[in-house]
Amino acid sequence: MGCMKKSCLIALVFTLPLSQAGCTDPSLDQIELPEGFAISVYAEGVDNARQMALGDQGTLFVGSRRKGNVYAVTDSDGDQVADRVRVIDSGLQMPSGLEFRDGALYVAAIDRILRYDGIEAALDDPPDPVVVRGDLPDKQHHGWKYLRFGPDDRLYVPVGAPCNVCDEAGFAEIRRMHPDGSGVETYARGVRNSVGLAFHPDTGELWFTDNGRDMMGDDIPDCELNHAPEPGMHFGFPYCHQGDVPDPEFGAGKACGDYVAPALNLGPHVAPLGLAFYTGDMFPDEYKGQLFVTEHGSWNRSQKIGYRVKLVRFEADGAVSGQEVFASGWLQGEENWGRPNDVLVMPDGALLVSDDQAGVIYRVSYQP
Repeated sequence: MGCMKKSCLIALVFTLPLSQAGCTDPSLDQIELPEGFAISVYAEGVDNARQMALGDQGTLFVGSRRKGNVYAVTDSDGDQVADRVRVIDSGLQMPSGLEFRDGALYVAAIDRILRYDGIEAALDDPPDPVVVRGDLPDKQHHGWKYLRFGPDDRLYVPVGAPCNVCDEAGFAEIRRMHPDGSGVETYARGVRNSVGLAFHPDTGELWFTDNGRDMMGDDIPDCELNHAPEPGMHFGFPYCHQGDVPDPEFGAGKACGDYVAPALNLGPHVAPLGLAFYTGDMFPDEYKGQLFVTEHGSWNRSQKIGYRVKLVRFEADGAVSGQEVFASGWLQGEENWGRPNDVLVMPDGALLVSDDQAGVIYRVSYQP
């Protein structure tokens, strides 16, 4: 992934040869976007880049599951290309999820949530972290976490099921807590493996992705986009999948109608992860308030699917109206060279996309 130039912008419909685009990376040429949109490499060398969070001073923090690294990415000259990638901590246990609040970086490392106070003023000499919570479940299967502060100023964190499908107390749920780690409570149940939370910018309500179970065939069940406007909702796992498919082992005697159905079925085994409502001003007005969802891609399907960024559209009343592919090309035939993981809206309105396979952060911009 060698292209680090602003001139390396590839758009659908009119694609320049690499020699004309000024880009030495052949892969970006394969990315397809709606007309007027362009993609470039914002940062490279971010190994296994997963969830992203933006600091108050513009530092992009990135989690990972490999080597236990947490990264700080900076663009000191404001040219929309990162000029430095620092490792601010390493050797942690899958610190894939992180969030930023009041000058502090929160990092989820399986059974612990850590907080790095004043981190942006100390990127070259990071402080020792404070343990916010040290008693989360420590099982690694679906154990990596995703963090998001809600409008209630509580920290939300999913706890995935430690299995493909099982019924084990204390797992398959979304919890929330105060910023200091106190007041932990279960917000939602029946959530197999969510690695993406987002709060609607107008309603403040929670939306989240959930990865469907495996080993029921190529086309069953769908992965889900769910809506949890209030606490106490149960989304069906392990008894019911995609809103209408009883589990062959745990579904006996259960009715799918007793659980909250998905707001949208995203497709079988597409592995939806990070998501973000578009709140910027760069993209056309039709994108305002719509939801971007990364699909990490299938690993257990005879024909691969996913490896793209979806756009979920909403009606004026807040109901989901449909979905469409926004960015694709990381999957070529049955070979994938990248896997989108998370999305983040930048202050200038551009959309960042992390890729944990290629180890880069992309920047998607709009130029009419």
